Amino acid sequence: MTPGAGGETRQDAPGPSVVLAVDSGGSGLRAVLAAHGTAYDAGTTAGREGLTTAEPIALSDPLTSGEPVRTGPRGISAAHLLEQLLPMAGRLMDDAGAVRLGAVAVGAAGLATLGDELRDELPAALERELGVRRLALVADAVTAYTGALGPRAGAVIAAGTGMIAIGTDLTSWRRADGWGHLLGDCGGGAWIGRAGLEAALRAFDGRQGGSPELLAGAEEVFGPMSELPGRLYPRTDRPAVLASFAPQVAARAGSDPVAADILRSAARHMAESAAAACPPDGEPLLALTGGLFRMGEPLLAPLREELAARVPHARLVPAAGDPLDGALRIAVALADGRLTLPQDDRMLYVVAEKPYPEIDALNSA
Repeated sequence: MTPGAGGETRQDAPGPSVVLAVDSGGSGLRAVLAAHGTAYDAGTTAGREGLTTAEPIALSDPLTSGEPVRTGPRGISAAHLLEQLLPMAGRLMDDAGAVRLGAVAVGAAGLATLGDELRDELPAALERELGVRRLALVADAVTAYTGALGPRAGAVIAAGTGMIAIGTDLTSWRRADGWGHLLGDCGGGAWIGRAGLEAALRAFDGRQGGSPELLAGAEEVFGPMSELPGRLYPRTDRPAVLASFAPQVAARAGSDPVAADILRSAARHMAESAAAACPPDGEPLLALTGGLFRMGEPLLAPLREELAARVPHARLVPAAGDPLDGALRIAVALADGRLTLPQDDRMLYVVAEKPYPEIDALNSA
């Protein structure tokens, strides 16, 4: 079954209803189908580790593409996203024996600032090709939040190459940083890597504040320091190249005070962003998500101290899942008419067929 082939609309065909969740980021596209409601028997599906029957039940492993969705004059390209997504959706639905999509949630990096084309073109295209009448376009920070905490008040620090903190009291979203490696993302992987390379170059020059240990590490990774600008500046993936040096900083933090100070500063920046995004009242939850935290205690130890000082009312909890899990949760809630997260045209944009009183009420709130 090919999506949209021969004028077919899956929404009108018989069979169990499922939801499609999509995570579009810097490393490409991931997509997965999940059961919702009572469409499938939870005991006969491939449930994901850590999820109970009350959670979305993925019907297979996610499909992935290795190509990030391109951006154009109007932001994220709807055509390029569809070019990758439609074949993946068709394969997933064929494998699951499903023909009806109850809802789709597309989480996209850059949606808040680069999402105009997706908002204008994706709803009609997905209705035409897949029969989708319930669609959520979601900023990647919101999918990270929802994957980590679900529909609960709190804040999440999402850190990988970049860094953003996002929080909600369930009436509105609050975000801090996430402005990219040139203007912000303070404490993220690119920020740590750049600070480490600056310390290496200071040692190379003989300037105060340099680190001979980081200089040795930088030469192992990049070669002679005199050639580093020529290797770095022409690259279009400079943030990722800078972030690739962050693990070298963490590896030397136990013996090199300069590296330890860099990680302490990164932790302070993250905690400041968390304090700006976190609800000020009650006992909100706080979770950490993203690949940067795989660096472990060299970063986590100072971060726990900084968070205790700056957001003492928040309770640090483990993240329950990742951004794709968050997109799954949003898609299931949308399909079942129980989406309670605050909507925002730039952060969580919902298009639904009428009548859908739950969404109408949220949009008019």
